[in-house]
Amino acid sequence: MNASEYDDAAFARGKQKLLDSYRAIPDGATVRLAKKTSNLFRKRAETSAPGLDVSELHRVISVDPEEQTAQVAGMCTYEDLVDATLPYGLVPLVVPQLKTITLGGAVTGLGIESTSFRNGLPHESVLEMEILTGSGELIVATPDNEHRDLFFGFPNSYGTLGYSVRLKIRLEPVPPFVELRHVRVHSTRELQDLLDRVATDREYRGERVDYLDGVVFTSDEAYAVLGRQTDEPGPVSDYTDANIFYRSIQHDGAEPKRDRLTIRDYLWRWDTDWFWCSRAFGAQNPRIRRFWPAKYLRSSFYWKLIGYDQRWNIGDKLNAVKGLPPTERVVQDIEVPIERTADFVDWFLDEIPIEPIWLCPLKLAEPSPIAVAGDDETVQPWTLYPLERGKFYVNIGFWSGVPVTPGRPGHTNRIIEQKVSELGGHKSLYSESFYGPEEFDDLYGGEAYDDLKRRYDPRGRLLGLYEKAVKRA
Repeated sequence: MNASEYDDAAFARGKQKLLDSYRAIPDGATVRLAKKTSNLFRKRAETSAPGLDVSELHRVISVDPEEQTAQVAGMCTYEDLVDATLPYGLVPLVVPQLKTITLGGAVTGLGIESTSFRNGLPHESVLEMEILTGSGELIVATPDNEHRDLFFGFPNSYGTLGYSVRLKIRLEPVPPFVELRHVRVHSTRELQDLLDRVATDREYRGERVDYLDGVVFTSDEAYAVLGRQTDEPGPVSDYTDANIFYRSIQHDGAEPKRDRLTIRDYLWRWDTDWFWCSRAFGAQNPRIRRFWPAKYLRSSFYWKLIGYDQRWNIGDKLNAVKGLPPTERVVQDIEVPIERTADFVDWFLDEIPIEPIWLCPLKLAEPSPIAVAGDDETVQPWTLYPLERGKFYVNIGFWSGVPVTPGRPGHTNRIIEQKVSELGGHKSLYSESFYGPEEFDDLYGGEAYDDLKRRYDPRGRLLGLYEKAVKRA
């Protein structure tokens, strides 16, 4: 047993602490997690009520290398999960980019990464979930039991239907290394076509592609990043200290630029500099980086700095000293059909002064878990985040800020929401949202969500999805 695992008895004690803490929350008080860390970019309303004690639900329960599955507590981070599975040559089918994202968070929210063009989203590799519902019950939901409605309605519910306590997930084997090719293109349309072709064919110029994402720097400088799993020995690059991964992608050559990483460093290639967001803290300045401790080159530390800014409005105060307006935070991931990728990116580059932009193709997993229940394979099973089965989408991520528009709070975020809807897409709800109630219901479950809420949280102990995502209650 390694340091990130524990035994059944310890897990049972953790569940008991969770139930005891639920019962200690006064009637009428909203039930929330008592959690030190978060990967949400929206503020929560203050509350004096105690939270759910999940302090002992943060590890891997077991790994079955023959079955290629793992039993995992809901608050286990992907960093700890990968550390527990990688010694067996296994990893989760989708490993989100940041180390402190929890498995439960990626399922009740949405996660994505460069395997999503072949493996879908993290919740699609879940075989069963043990969930603490809003009514205080511990239930087990699977694709074919009496709680299958919650199994398929839980993704994108963001803790408004319950909290995952334990998840059984599928794993996949991986070799020790990833061979990378950075393919430069000179237009967003060219990038769209390349991503579509590689996602469909799963190869490029005769080489298999196991990982696929991309970066747009400007309208005429963009890259598809292609990864191939390999056990071939050889030198590897290191982007955990002085070198910066996203800068290593750039080149002027007509031929792809090649690189190699260990599988672990590949999985966390974006975490060291939080993609490129570490530049906001000066961490990419060579004179500063030289003295920046390597242990603080990670997303969890930058999150602490963001927390200080949110608490004391440090950035806006510094802007005021310089005579600059306050900043509207524009931190979003959106998804549009792959054939509308260039339309969105071109519009975004013209309208929003933020760069670079991350692109990640995805398609719902095949076969779908709904097939286990004997239903029509063509049906869209995921109640609160409907994507068309068999269709490729592209997740587009942009994380920065723009000057506020006087008298129009959230103006830039709102026009992005409108553009995404116009192009037949959705956006993730981990950050600020500005939808009206009817528009929100049309996009995120509506009546089906209300039915789930009535069944699993009949007294309204948990916030509703609209209250949590839009009203930020």
